[in-house]
Amino acid sequence: MSTNKTQLPSYGSSISLELARKISAAAQQNALQNSWLMVVAIMDAGGHLVLLERMDQAQFGSVQVAQDKARSAVAFRRPTKAFHDMVAAGGEGLRMLAMSGAVPIDGGLPIMINGAVAGSIGISGGTSAQDGQVAQAGLAVLAS
Repeated sequence: MSTNKTQLPSYGSSISLELARKISAAAQQNALQNSWLMVVAIMDAGGHLVLLERMDQAQFGSVQVAQDKARSAVAFRRPTKAFHDMVAAGGEGLRMLAMSGAVPIDGGLPIMINGAVAGSIGISGGTSAQDGQVAQAGLAVLAS
């Protein structure tokens, strides 16, 4: 029997607090360089909060949104931008709006370590594209 399912990465060991702090610092540095006020949420592989930081004067409404993006990215093992793109495409992609916990807004990314999901980052406070950029900047520390 043939299936047409996309192979998703496995869950691995959870991210450490030390690494979460480095990722958050890199994300916030990118936000500051662009004069954006952001909230950073980092979750472990089980979807539990490891670190939450709200930059001074960032809107408090973004605290929950950042956590929701991070939880969505780790629960579904994919960037929240994937859901954003599905909604934007319309048609059958709109079915994802019925998926509990799937956030269709850029800014949530799985944190991959050794090819496995170790956690996630969620960013909120700017536009969808700005949130996605800051999340990517945070994960850039993994490449160094």
